[in-house]
Amino acid sequence: MATARKNNSSRGTASKGPFNPLGPSNPTSSFETDTGHGGEVHQQSTDTDVHLTTQQGIPVADDQNSLKAGTRGPTLLEDFHFREKIFHFDHERIPERVVHARGYGAHGYFELTKSLADVTRADIFQRVGEKTEAFVRFSTVAGSKGSFDLARDVRGFAVKLYTKQGNWDLVGNNIPVFFIQDAIKFPDIIHAVKPEPDRGFPQAQSAHDTFWDFISLTPESMHMIMWVMSDRAIPRSFRFMEGFGVHTFRFLDTNGRSTFVKFHWKPKLGMQSVMWNEAVKINGADPDFHRRDLWDAITSGNFPEWELGVQLFDETFAEKFEFDVLDPTKLIPEEVLPVQVVGRLVLDRVVDNFFAETEQVAFCTQNIPPGIDFSNDPLLQGRNFSYLDTQLKRLGSPNFTHIPINAPRCPFAHFQQDGHMAMHNPKGRANYEPNSLGAEGGPRETPELGFRSFAEPITGTKERLRPDSFADHYSQARMFFRSQTAPEQKHIVDALVFELSKVEHPHIRERMVAHLLTLDAALGEKVGEGLGMELPDPAVPAKKPIDVKTSDALSIIARGPESFEGRKLGILATSGADAKIFNALVKAVEKAGAVYEIIAPKISGVTLSDGTAVTAKQKIDGGPSVLYDAVAILVGVDELGALLKDAPTQDFVRDAYAHCKFIAFTAETKPLFEKCGFTEEDFDDGCFELGSATNVKQFLEACAKLRVWDRELKVDLDA
Repeated sequence: MATARKNNSSRGTASKGPFNPLGPSNPTSSFETDTGHGGEVHQQSTDTDVHLTTQQGIPVADDQNSLKAGTRGPTLLEDFHFREKIFHFDHERIPERVVHARGYGAHGYFELTKSLADVTRADIFQRVGEKTEAFVRFSTVAGSKGSFDLARDVRGFAVKLYTKQGNWDLVGNNIPVFFIQDAIKFPDIIHAVKPEPDRGFPQAQSAHDTFWDFISLTPESMHMIMWVMSDRAIPRSFRFMEGFGVHTFRFLDTNGRSTFVKFHWKPKLGMQSVMWNEAVKINGADPDFHRRDLWDAITSGNFPEWELGVQLFDETFAEKFEFDVLDPTKLIPEEVLPVQVVGRLVLDRVVDNFFAETEQVAFCTQNIPPGIDFSNDPLLQGRNFSYLDTQLKRLGSPNFTHIPINAPRCPFAHFQQDGHMAMHNPKGRANYEPNSLGAEGGPRETPELGFRSFAEPITGTKERLRPDSFADHYSQARMFFRSQTAPEQKHIVDALVFELSKVEHPHIRERMVAHLLTLDAALGEKVGEGLGMELPDPAVPAKKPIDVKTSDALSIIARGPESFEGRKLGILATSGADAKIFNALVKAVEKAGAVYEIIAPKISGVTLSDGTAVTAKQKIDGGPSVLYDAVAILVGVDELGALLKDAPTQDFVRDAYAHCKFIAFTAETKPLFEKCGFTEEDFDDGCFELGSATNVKQFLEACAKLRVWDRELKVDLDA
């Protein structure tokens, strides 16, 4: 026998299980070596133990070692616990979503604040004050599950409402329009934006040839491109972004009368985005920035909230409106058709298990209760097929509704049975309908309460075409761009220049700039200038664009928040910092409904001027200013010298200034600003020297504006 060492079943290191850094699973337990069982490790039980078992409920004696023939012998096939454990591990991953793979979810409720009983018989819209359980999943579109949060991308805003008449999935985005008009092009837009198939990159980015090649050949995408190149595509938080149902749906009342409806989610705390240079640095500092923000907000009791608004209109409005309401690349401006607020969505509970809930949740646009119906939007019609097909692929069975997160909360009964992973089958003798078995026959149709589609007259020949009413691809794109404030327009230009500068083929850049010149001449010229290229002739539109009245509702800055509530202040402090100013600052932050984090040279914290010890949340190089909405710098004189030599501290200050944030500081900090290249001439209305509690109050009041946009022209971060 060619054995290097003898099998050893005596006491010693060979008989012990792996080191467990957490110690015994119960503090009253201890590990003992039982030599009577070949040196296996056993955990001593107590009456309070929760026993580890197999999936079949069989108690496990040893979860540290597989069953072997001798201590150093081969593993035995009869070790059913080992085989079950490895079997489950090997099948732990399910296919990730093709799109919206990077997602994060939370539980909450929807509360009706205004009855819509006059336009819909949907039960959820009948009784003011009634709450309906909800689950919401936010996501990015292009990246994989492991991508970063602050990609420039569309954000999914999918809401599952567990109504008394079945699940309603309002599966939308944070942008009210989409790239394409017909679902048959969906595989193409996604293939184009995903990593290029030969090289497998770039990940979670649209700044590459295949995406812009497709876009430049697809004029219907021009409106969506304006949104994606805007600040809407890099939100500060899920909590500070809008959501939209995208499509036109129908409400049906008890008489079958139809009213068109578009759905809007409006954040209670207002909208907010980050700058592109800031987003890049956030992804490096905390790729889970959006996830962490949502988790922290909910677990700290600062529950995110949105208002549900609806735009209601009839056939007469639809016929007179300048654009086709069935075209998913178009919106109805709020100034043309006001949004009526009818309810609120509150997220008040994080998931217990990410995989079981956020990863396994299955949204289907086809899931609508009686009183809601589809329109003939061709993208929506295609989604109704695709989503159901997707769930079968991802979750492995038509029984995905048996998974708790997907199961209705109302009673349900049907004749569907068996299939892979069936958790429950209908009881009784009959599994078909119609039947004449009486009480044994199971559920029956309910004409009075059941779902009915709108009785819409349909005429026409079978054809593959786009209606002429879908042909205007530039007017609303122009409206969006011209509705932005000057800083926001600059960001769109910068984003286009950045993205197109990554395109290797000149003809793609030329074709895209030609579209921009048709969209808005000044926009096209600025992008062309930024790329250093000779301007091409403007693109020839299928339908001549018109000048549409601008809309403030399309701008984040024009309708910015009125307070600092829900935001985060970063306080960079050292030992010896003024305790009175620190305490006044903390008090003001809490009064404003905001939160703060202490950033310090050491994670152990600092000691203030009055001897108070303050624990730090971040070390300076782990808590850069990009993670905060505003910053305050409180430095003790004796600690200043070290900061003047510290590069991360200087980055903290420079980035806060360059990203147009409000900055508060004490007099002792001025040498640090000088070290960073700033003089008092650079101090603007966003820079506050804190000399008293009065200054602190003024600083927090100013922070409500979130950014000092006039400063951007000084620093000019060409994204």
